[in-house]
Amino acid sequence: MAPKAFLDDLPEFFTLFRSPGTMWLWVLLPVLLAAGGIIGFWVVFAMAVANGSVNITEAFPYISTCGAYPPQSCLFGQVLNLGSFLGVVICFLKYQQVRDYGCHSRLNLIGLVLGIFCALGASMVGNFQQSNQLETHLFGAFLAFVVGILYFWIQTFLTNRVKPRHGGQWIASLRFSLSFCGSAFLIATVSLFYLKLDSESAYCEWALAMDLFLLFGLFAVDFWHIGTCSVHVHHQRADQESPDIQASTQTLSL
Repeated sequence: MAPKAFLDDLPEFFTLFRSPGTMWLWVLLPVLLAAGGIIGFWVVFAMAVANGSVNITEAFPYISTCGAYPPQSCLFGQVLNLGSFLGVVICFLKYQQVRDYGCHSRLNLIGLVLGIFCALGASMVGNFQQSNQLETHLFGAFLAFVVGILYFWIQTFLTNRVKPRHGGQWIASLRFSLSFCGSAFLIATVSLFYLKLDSESAYCEWALAMDLFLLFGLFAVDFWHIGTCSVHVHHQRADQESPDIQASTQTLSL
């Protein structure tokens, strides 16, 4: 099956419907990602400072420097792996929500792909520490930061295009402001790094990471309007040449 055809059939597999009693469960996804990521990163920083892995009197450390050595590297990888999983789920739910509101723009599909690559990059950053596999680590950072910012610029555009706009006018302005700040932090991080202003570059990198977590957390406003999610598992049709195979359909309610 072609990728586009597969994505067109997604509503048959994932059907969203309203149930006020379970709305808050979907809101928890972006909240957990944002809160867990922010807290997790600063705990890693505190551990690195406490055990002497980094010396903040010499220079303020990059995020990856804090998470490069054990024991904090274990927590660093776990935080990013769990965050990546939640990120993929959140990106898909947002894609489906926009699609269900009647927006079948290719931009929405592009956003989904970018969001998945952003989550993949975060997982790569956590699993390939800079002290062991620098090239892979940097590529993951590129996916997490650069592709992540592009993803949220697309979400900012879709916020202004899709109706209803949950959260009113302020949600579009806030999402735009955070995306703009994220872009500025990204440019500043790279520019200051090449100017060998490491501490200043690290400050901007931390600000960029916090900005991305806040942008993910902002999806809680959109997800408040999602009910429960049903997963319909459709078995492949029995081959005409194999009459003994029976086709069946099961529905799993989440």
